[in-house]
Amino acid sequence: MHPALEATGAATAFLAAGGYAYAAMWPTSQLFGRVIVAGRDPQEFALTYDDGPNEIYTQQLLDVLAKHQVRATFFLIGRFVRQRPKIARAVLDAGHLVGNHTMTHPALLFRSPRRAKQELIDCNAALEDTLGAPVRYFRPPHGARRPDVLRAARELGLAPVLWNAMGYDWRRSATASTIQTHLQAGIRKNRGHGAGSNLLLHDGGQAGLGLDRSHTVAATAALVPEAKAQGVRFVTVDAWA
Repeated sequence: MHPALEATGAATAFLAAGGYAYAAMWPTSQLFGRVIVAGRDPQEFALTYDDGPNEIYTQQLLDVLAKHQVRATFFLIGRFVRQRPKIARAVLDAGHLVGNHTMTHPALLFRSPRRAKQELIDCNAALEDTLGAPVRYFRPPHGARRPDVLRAARELGLAPVLWNAMGYDWRRSATASTIQTHLQAGIRKNRGHGAGSNLLLHDGGQAGLGLDRSHTVAATAALVPEAKAQGVRFVTVDAWA
């Protein structure tokens, strides 16, 4: 092959791989199919929490949210729901929206289509058995998805939800201050684009129950009253469906 053609082929393959990675992993990408990110009102925020239920931090978050009369969206892992059903029910009973975060939290991009769909089915069963209510929203772990993953979700009546601001509260170095700094950077960017902010936080962790999320609780307790004082309205993700 001519060197120029070989170089062109390599460049094309590189760009294709980069495009696929963007479509599969970038939270705001719509290339593989529509996902809910946020609305067009910069004064609307959605607090979203992944990887629960988790003692004692899910309940602490519920207390903070109740104090400020704010509803949030919790994307729960099915195996933890099976182990801590009372906490999962407390989330729903407090008026929050509950979504599917798969049964065991795999990166669905690297699982077979059959396994990916089963993860959603099993988590739906855990949630609906525990809560006695249908589940309508789904967040893929790590944001990883393919067309078949989104198609499977929709076949199960689940609307995919991603995010556009991340607190990075899963990092070992996270503090309440760094979480707020990351969120505010995302919020400023979203406002510059004329968009609301879908804030990704965690009340638990995929590794197991009992993971320390005290910094997330503290960051939430600081962020909510400050945002409300600035006229922000907190919504659950169904407001953007």
